[in-house]
Amino acid sequence: MAFWRSLAFSAVLLLLIHASHCFYLPGVAPQDFQKGDQLQVKVNKLTSTKTQLPYSYYSLPYCAPEKIQDSAENLGEVLRGDRIENSLYAFKMREPQMCNIVCNVKLDAKTAKEFKEKISDEYRVNMILDNLPLVVPLKRNDQDSTVYQLGFHVGLKGQYSGSKEEKYFIHNHLAFTVKYHKDVLTESARIVGFEVKPFSAKHEYEGKWEGKTTRLTTCDPHAKSTVVNSNSPQEVEEGKEIIFTYDVEFQESDVKWASRWDAYLLMNDDQIHWFSIVNSLMIVLFLSGMVAMIMLRTLYRDIAKYNELETQEEAQEETGWKLVHGDVFRPPTNSDLLCVYVGTGVQFFGMMLVTMLFAVLGFLSPSNRGGLMTAMLLLWVFMGIFAGYSSTRLYKMFKGSEWKKVALRTATMFPAIVSAIFFVLNALIWGQKSSGAVPFGTMFALIFLWFGISVPLVFVGSYVGFKKPAIENPVKTNKIPRQIPEQAWYMNPVFSVLIGGILPFGAVFIELFFILTSIWLNQFYYIFGFLFLVFIILIVTCAEITIVLCYFQLCSEDYLWWWRSYLTSGSSALYLFLYATFYFFTKLEITKLVSAIFYFGYMLIASYAFFVVTGTIGFYACFWFTRLIYSSVKID
Repeated sequence: MAFWRSLAFSAVLLLLIHASHCFYLPGVAPQDFQKGDQLQVKVNKLTSTKTQLPYSYYSLPYCAPEKIQDSAENLGEVLRGDRIENSLYAFKMREPQMCNIVCNVKLDAKTAKEFKEKISDEYRVNMILDNLPLVVPLKRNDQDSTVYQLGFHVGLKGQYSGSKEEKYFIHNHLAFTVKYHKDVLTESARIVGFEVKPFSAKHEYEGKWEGKTTRLTTCDPHAKSTVVNSNSPQEVEEGKEIIFTYDVEFQESDVKWASRWDAYLLMNDDQIHWFSIVNSLMIVLFLSGMVAMIMLRTLYRDIAKYNELETQEEAQEETGWKLVHGDVFRPPTNSDLLCVYVGTGVQFFGMMLVTMLFAVLGFLSPSNRGGLMTAMLLLWVFMGIFAGYSSTRLYKMFKGSEWKKVALRTATMFPAIVSAIFFVLNALIWGQKSSGAVPFGTMFALIFLWFGISVPLVFVGSYVGFKKPAIENPVKTNKIPRQIPEQAWYMNPVFSVLIGGILPFGAVFIELFFILTSIWLNQFYYIFGFLFLVFIILIVTCAEITIVLCYFQLCSEDYLWWWRSYLTSGSSALYLFLYATFYFFTKLEITKLVSAIFYFGYMLIASYAFFVVTGTIGFYACFWFTRLIYSSVKID
């Protein structure tokens, strides 16, 4: 029966995976456009995988409207450094345009230097039309498919033929392609794609510059000639005049509006994800076999034999986990801190579980920029009630009485550590004049969420948890602690803790690669079905490896399992940080010190959060296991 239940559960999860690939809630209402309707392109941040520091579009001397207007931003967008603003790029629906002049810019020493720095750091320009990001389509050499890169490069470095001197060239001509899906009955259309091919073109004209009415000799709509290559590129040098131009082409598409994100979210490496799942399932099956052997054979035999003993003298001749029944539930050292960490872990676990459920069901649409981060922040705040409840329930079991002190530490300790790191990183980013620096207004909003909502909810949960009857231990605790015998080298706490973290990390490290690539290489990641299944596997792995090592520890007559159970699975965070370090040196091309500090600062926060979550899972698994086995033993 257990096998068929697990098979049915796996089938349901596979259906969730399939559903997450083919369905999402778009997040915004569709907009219908008639022929000739105005289309306004918005500009977003400049991004670089080499520096990881975003900048606003107008931090470079691009063509700017008379009044720059910011679009409404949610909390997640601000934290991501998104700055969505209006631009001079404007089209008319289904009316192609050729060689439209935006403006001309004459470079001085300062502006030329700014462009060169951004080109050297491989910055990309991001734009938005009807809530769709601008992408550059690239054909894959090995497959007959197209991949999309977000935004286009500010420019490129190169050399003229016959010269060894490196020059900087700017992409000043943009060939836009707007794809639309037309309604046969109403003749209205919806935008389903926004692509661009950037070119560097040294534009020329005769006579005086007359603004947008100037007739270019290199790109003339009257002569039906436009820019098709970058054979005569525009240099970035002091004193050079740069003319920005664009073309617009409209293409009818069979793609419907509800499916317009599918091309961006297309997963080209699904076989690797399946390999990750199979790899993780092998680990789970191995651990499940060990747990089953312990539970069904060893424990069943030991408990039956122990309960059959007639005299106390016979019981005292026994060895192993049964001998420490009088000490196994003795409160650990620093029990208050353990309660705080367990409560924080419950808060994080609830946030991650609900977020992934919403994502798998399609509620966190990619079109809702910043929606994922906003949802996680709000869920973290409201999960504070479960954090307070969990920490004080455990605290009361340890015979604690100062529940308010534990509640305050639960509400403030983890956020305070993260906030300290965050403020240092934000100061460094602010010093670089990056748009990724969080404004003071947003800082106040975050502080209000913490102290105005999260802290009170933690105290509410703590009050409810402390009012509940204390959890009764299945066996009584002796007054005098039992001496722990000398342990074998492989049962050394440091060694067993480090060994315990390897398998949970091994269950997730392949999926971790794609998550890091999404965050640090600015690529789409929307395969929450796989991520949810890996999360379930992580939970099972953390629980099982902790139970196995806890059993071996108790068999060695070492009853100090409380903290070790937390650290056993929590040590997987150490391997996560080591992998992040390996990823930094092998996959990223970060050269600036500030960018490196930025990367390792945020990966330290992520590893700390991973430690809290996995440690809590392991602790509760071991807590359940010890209560189960000792409640089965008859103690006189």
